[in-house]
Amino acid sequence: MFEAKAFTPFETLASELIAHSHEGDDGSHDLAHILRVFKNAMRIQSKEGGDARILAAAVLLHDCVAVEKNSPLRSKASALAAEKASAVLDDIGWNGADIAAVAHAITTHSFSANIAPETLEAKILQDADRLDAIGMVGAGRCFYIGGRMASALYDPFDPAGNHRALDDKRYVIDHFQTKLFKLADGFQTEAGRALAAERDKRLRDFLAAFMDEI
Repeated sequence: MFEAKAFTPFETLASELIAHSHEGDDGSHDLAHILRVFKNAMRIQSKEGGDARILAAAVLLHDCVAVEKNSPLRSKASALAAEKASAVLDDIGWNGADIAAVAHAITTHSFSANIAPETLEAKILQDADRLDAIGMVGAGRCFYIGGRMASALYDPFDPAGNHRALDDKRYVIDHFQTKLFKLADGFQTEAGRALAAERDKRLRDFLAAFMDEI
């Protein structure tokens, strides 16, 4: 119940869903990630509106199926999570319309899925999750995932990729240019865009400092 209290005012819902919220040992998609996304989502929802209960459930279950970044199933991860989430919510007595709303938000939150969110709750979840991929936390997660994938930090002879094709599977910092620096332009809500602009600047400053040291 201690963990559930962190999800106030949805601690009762969290106590029902935390056990289903994540699986595996990926520290970039663990309970700490879910809590950060929840805080992001509630911050955006307080300005944009939307059904906070639907949003909270979607946050709690958005990564309930673990699929590694290098898996051929990666683009299907959010659909698999939505399917599992629907079953979990059905088991605890949610109605069909609310389950469908949560499932849509989960399905469309993923960058890899490339499906446009249609509801406000789905837009907020996508923004909240992407906020965790940029800024200082985003930099930390990027290096963590690179370690899991056994990637090198950078090409020692051309770290910026000026004379080679960028390859973020081989070099961690290539991921900043291939994906992370592109995320701020795709935010769905005004509140999300404002937060993204701040974190994008931090991320760019981080990479500039990193490059200066190598």
